Amino acid sequence: MEKIEQYNKTGYIAAIARGHNAGVCLLKDGEVVFSIEEERLSRRKYDGGPYASMVEILKYTDKIDYLVIAHTQSLKDPSTGRVDYSGDDVYTGMARKLGLIDQHIIAKEHPQVIDLSHIHHKLHAACAFYRSGFDKAVAVIVDGAGTFIPIQNSIAGDMTVFEVESIFSCDYPNDIFALYKHYGTGTATPGAYYPQMDSESIGEAGHTHEAIFSDKAGIVKVYEAVTQYCGFSAIEAGKTMGLFPYGKKNDIIPPLFQKEGKFELSNRNLIIPTYPNASVVNSQHYPFLDETPASDKTDDWTRLQSRRDLSYAVQKESQKQCLDLIYKAVQMSGCKNVVFSGGYGLNCVANYYYLESLQKDGIKFYAEPVSNDAGTAMGAAMLFYYSLTQTKEKKVDEPTLYLGPKRTYTDEQIQNVCAQDGVELTEATNEEVVKIIAERNIVSIFQGASENGPRALGNRSILYDPRDPNGKDHVNKVKHREYFRPFAGTILHEFVHEWFDLRGMEETPHMMYAVNCQPGIEEKIPSIIHVDGTCRIQSVKREQNPLYYDLIKEFHKQTDCPIIFNTSFNLGGEPLVETLEDAVRTLIHSEIEYLYLPEYNKLIKVANK
Repeated sequence: MEKIEQYNKTGYIAAIARGHNAGVCLLKDGEVVFSIEEERLSRRKYDGGPYASMVEILKYTDKIDYLVIAHTQSLKDPSTGRVDYSGDDVYTGMARKLGLIDQHIIAKEHPQVIDLSHIHHKLHAACAFYRSGFDKAVAVIVDGAGTFIPIQNSIAGDMTVFEVESIFSCDYPNDIFALYKHYGTGTATPGAYYPQMDSESIGEAGHTHEAIFSDKAGIVKVYEAVTQYCGFSAIEAGKTMGLFPYGKKNDIIPPLFQKEGKFELSNRNLIIPTYPNASVVNSQHYPFLDETPASDKTDDWTRLQSRRDLSYAVQKESQKQCLDLIYKAVQMSGCKNVVFSGGYGLNCVANYYYLESLQKDGIKFYAEPVSNDAGTAMGAAMLFYYSLTQTKEKKVDEPTLYLGPKRTYTDEQIQNVCAQDGVELTEATNEEVVKIIAERNIVSIFQGASENGPRALGNRSILYDPRDPNGKDHVNKVKHREYFRPFAGTILHEFVHEWFDLRGMEETPHMMYAVNCQPGIEEKIPSIIHVDGTCRIQSVKREQNPLYYDLIKEFHKQTDCPIIFNTSFNLGGEPLVETLEDAVRTLIHSEIEYLYLPEYNKLIKVANK
């Protein structure tokens, strides 16, 4: 990306991610002011229009210097190659009406608006790289469908291809360029491999990359197909990850990936990709997979062994494919610092699997916690900032996820929220709240800035006693979640290695790994141990989250257990709560009785229903 000269200042840079998992990131002089997903404000899961989050900018500034736009499709009209900023671009129009950018009413170009929608995978790479702490790295991106790229093919004619897997070389300030890309095609076409392809078409003039074009599904598309086959939406891959330990190796199921030349690609007979948004399992050719639930017994497809076994197969085979891609990235780049992002980056089972091999080979690995498309807003903002300033100064010392808008409440405001909803408000201490949890009551916690990304890390969490053997079933029922969904835990950092095998990691503050327990630990915390004996764990130091740390320390004092049951503060199918009003409303519509506000030493109670 060329250095921008028109507005030669840093100031405020706002970036928006359009499409599912839409969101906004606001930088001031390169520092993140806030970053939030639209769904947290609109209360609509996977909301694709970042309107409410754009309005949130006005709480911090009434003017921004640049608006950077991310997606998978450029704002430009393909027939003219231009953007009509006078009206066709709703986001620029909204920013203008809010007064955030200048009034270029008639202009067909807007110097404050930078469209980076044509480099989706690079934005994933930028987010992961700038937040990793590495001076130099190689980025591996594994996604469903990135940038839509129109091409001309002598055999298949004009068509659109989609980024599915990418490898990037990353170096400060903005030296991020592709080394490899797997392009998926929505139409049947002979596979094509190019050891060296001109990168000008992907906005990287002067570079080349290795490329493969194929109508066979990428890694995430295979995972999406199985996810839909299990009865979920394509974007709910986390549920398939939770189901996989209930399955087993089944030789009736053919391999999901097959060797084609020098690459392993999906089995087209079994997985049929329908780019850009879905894939299907071609079950009719395989009688075992064509099994359907008996209507007189259950409509739950996850209870069928065929679904469980296919979930097992897709987890095992896809994570092997990703590991091979990571090694390819190291070989191509000569760099042993790996950052990992894209939709598959949130697979905490796979992330732990990589560590066992990578650790032996001296490869350092960073999995980006905001690997979903909302992370491209941060990636776009940071990439533009470094392109603009050409500085090599790191703006992320530690990749915290407490990046939501700073929310503070007066005593009067808290009282008004409680009075409006008719709930009880009392003073409370950590000691009192821990006693409530230790008596097997569910307590939600609300404090500070919300967590960016899908993981709850103690600011918008539901807490419970991990020692309860029936805890998983109980909390899943209260949250209206599927029976097989596992829960996580948060442990005091000083105990993490005594309780869990981190495979060479010093800490795991972002809950990105489903790790093995040390011997004798499983029986101590049965409610957060999955059926395969693993636990998705968050380690916490006091400097990372002092109020949450102190609460867990009190739990350890009272129970001799340095870990607490932690799950996201939401009900099934809903976004995480964002405001105090959201939190109280969730209590009222659930069987959760308690809400703890540690910043204010207050406890809200709703009568159990």
